[in-house]
Amino acid sequence: MFVDVSPSKHALGQAAAASAAEGLRQALAASGRANLIVATGASQFEMLRALTAADGIDWHKVTAFHLDEYIGLPVTHKASFRAYLRERFVAALPSRLAAFHEVNGENPDPAAECRRLGDLIAQHPIDVACIGIGENGHLAFNDPPANFNAKDAYLVVTLDEACRKQQLGEGWFPTFADVPQRAISMSIPQILKSRRIVCTVPDERKAQAVKGALEGPLTNLCPASVLRTHADCGLFLDQGSASLLTRHH
Repeated sequence: MFVDVSPSKHALGQAAAASAAEGLRQALAASGRANLIVATGASQFEMLRALTAADGIDWHKVTAFHLDEYIGLPVTHKASFRAYLRERFVAALPSRLAAFHEVNGENPDPAAECRRLGDLIAQHPIDVACIGIGENGHLAFNDPPANFNAKDAYLVVTLDEACRKQQLGEGWFPTFADVPQRAISMSIPQILKSRRIVCTVPDERKAQAVKGALEGPLTNLCPASVLRTHADCGLFLDQGSASLLTRHH
């Protein structure tokens, strides 16, 4: 795993976006199209701002997916990941995407929604996956103990208490009881199929998860540790998120 430690959150976002943009340009040059996964959450603000401004990307040839969405949360809610990406990614691009395949958490049959998305992503091998790491070490909404052997591309998952507390702490919900208990999440095996993974992890509150991912055992109790098995994964940190690391990476 390539590890980059930036002096600030802004610089981290710039570095992560540069890696993602390079991967997209390479895919476009090789095949005339590119497939992208984008993540949400407070950790992705600076990266998405820089990525949408990157030069040399024919966005109308890019098909995008996203990682996860709460079940039953309306798109009008400020915590909706669809709304987040419509505002901070899709609307910020200089041209339209080839397609943006949203996770519809309002589908009354979440299992059917998982199958729909699974069929779509099977037709679009991912060139670049932009992801983050949760405070509990999760990838997407795959909380510990995560399923490293899931056969499906998308799963219906139950969110653990630490994950829900993080969503509350980031200001997306007024009370803990308001944080949904279930979500649709891209599975870890599907994330690992991506040709390049760009993992953006700012802030000291993520430092313990980063330490577990890099220096702890490879275990589904720290789902992010599985990133060490990927052939082209960049982990982009700032001083806070790297603060507990004990060796140079």
